[in-house]
Amino acid sequence: MRRFCVLILAMALCLGISPVIGAQELRDTSLAPAVDSTLIGKSIFNLLPNVTVHQSQGILSSMNRQIAANHSRKISGYRVRIFNDNKQNSRGASEAAMGRFKGMYPGIAAYRTYSNPFFKVTVGDFRTKSEAMRLLQQVKGSFPSAFIVKETINYPPVGSIF
Repeated sequence: MRRFCVLILAMALCLGISPVIGAQELRDTSLAPAVDSTLIGKSIFNLLPNVTVHQSQGILSSMNRQIAANHSRKISGYRVRIFNDNKQNSRGASEAAMGRFKGMYPGIAAYRTYSNPFFKVTVGDFRTKSEAMRLLQQVKGSFPSAFIVKETINYPPVGSIF
């Protein structure tokens, strides 16, 4: 048995295969790729000229079932907090801030919470901090005290604006 292991190791070294490098490559490929936000909501096959894709209806229905099954699943991500206060009139002020935001950005989800003693309004569901930064830059004029927070978020819808 020992001879067999030595023989395998010698063959691997002759072929230029390193067990350490192989393990490193395996570890690197297990990382999830970053999402290219310019392609969200677009079919990449429509962007390629002279390419026709014939897809089985079973694949499409399977993908739609997967999306429907994971609709309520939550992930760790980022949101922009536009209101955070604990004054006596904070309940009404948080409702007003949420209403004003929804009027300005109707396609972006807004969440109002109460964590004793603070009323909070957070907006958006972003996987990365850079996506949240884009919204923060847009709302800073209307909500100057806005900042980014890390929270458990809903899955962002495919084709979202930000």
